[in-house]
Amino acid sequence: MADFIHKPQSAALAFMVAGAVWFVVGAVYGMFSAIHLVAPEFLPHVAALVFGRERPVHINTMLYGFTGTMLIGSGLYYLPALLRTRLWSEPLAWVAFLFWNLTVLSGPVGFAFGLTQGREYNEYVWLADVSLVIAVACLIVDTGLTIAQRREPQLYVSVWYFMAALLWTACNYPLGNVMWHPSTGAMPGLIDSLFLWFWGHNLPGLLITPLATGAAYYVIPRVTRTPLNSHTLSLLGFWFLIALYSHIGGHHVLQSPIPNWLKTVSVVDSISMILPVSIVVINLWLTARGFGGRVWSDPSARLVMGGIVWYIITCIQGPLQSLPFLQRVTHFNNWTVGHAHIAMLGFGGYIALGAMWHVLPLVSGRPVYSQKLVNLQFGLITLGLTGFFLVLTMAGLVQGSAWHNGETVLRVLPEIAPFMVLRAALGIFILTGSLVGLFNLYMTLRPVPEPELLRRAEEAA
Repeated sequence: MADFIHKPQSAALAFMVAGAVWFVVGAVYGMFSAIHLVAPEFLPHVAALVFGRERPVHINTMLYGFTGTMLIGSGLYYLPALLRTRLWSEPLAWVAFLFWNLTVLSGPVGFAFGLTQGREYNEYVWLADVSLVIAVACLIVDTGLTIAQRREPQLYVSVWYFMAALLWTACNYPLGNVMWHPSTGAMPGLIDSLFLWFWGHNLPGLLITPLATGAAYYVIPRVTRTPLNSHTLSLLGFWFLIALYSHIGGHHVLQSPIPNWLKTVSVVDSISMILPVSIVVINLWLTARGFGGRVWSDPSARLVMGGIVWYIITCIQGPLQSLPFLQRVTHFNNWTVGHAHIAMLGFGGYIALGAMWHVLPLVSGRPVYSQKLVNLQFGLITLGLTGFFLVLTMAGLVQGSAWHNGETVLRVLPEIAPFMVLRAALGIFILTGSLVGLFNLYMTLRPVPEPELLRRAEEAA
């Protein structure tokens, strides 16, 4: 065991395997949630599986457990590779792995027994918060010292994004989770909504987005076998993200009595996010221009490019729905749920999976067991998520329009019932996709005879 945790890239592999496991766990809880929206009486005597407990497990496990864990794993591989050195301390990365996954595990274990702070996207209890901060601190030390001992003078943009995601999380997570109030993890009154949405929006924007963007900037040039179109442009997008993203969470509480200046800043900067998003998309598109065949024929790059497409849709929808007059119809209903799914599973999740399938052979020294299964996973998740997006958007418009015209919540429920049935049916595709991915990962890593490895290498070639 002691030798294993010193083995180069072993922590990166552990993070990616854990991410694949958490994807299945999160999808299972998502499936239960979807069933309960159709049949609330399903498993009525299992307290751990009531909707109010299983939904936060689903959300936190998918965000931190699946997307975050898998992206950190791929980052722990490409960071030393880009710097032409080894990770400063493999055991320290394992310590981070332990504390990070303890936090994620506290979701299914703790929330099931009502151990939650009850704040959306900030549900982890104080001890789990501490565990996550320790994990991030270990990764910062490890990453920082790896950068310090690098042999490559240029810091490629993926290194910037990976390091920044850790630093931003170390600063923002304790603030948004009000960690100086261990008993509640909350501020009194309306002010708490500002702290809550400060982290609630920075979680996707300043943790998942930079991790996913850094991974995309690593995978696409490698698959197309071309240099990045513009390193200067990529850094411009990086600094725009910092300048604009950290204070747009206020657009979630525009309909509440928060200061008008904060509402204005939130909306203006939300619209301005078109700048960093456009830079990332244009830069990657220009990098891949003329080499579309290479991207399409590589299942991992196809997943990454699929994530970029979802990124475009998300970041057209997101700024528009921050406008107050549109929010009156699109907020607090299934429209927002659909938006959250394409942002986290579509953008972050696709790129996390693409980066994992790209990095896995480099970390393990084995070809992926089956590229056809990667294609199958891509197809299943794309079918499920596209359906999710359409169904939830339509359900949200039905709810929002009815409420805006004075209809009661109760009377609208029968109208959205068919949409909830479709949602549950589509969830089967996503759950199946997660299981196919975990099976493919297991078959890739399990001990096999030499002829089998040769067969996989020929298939991959």
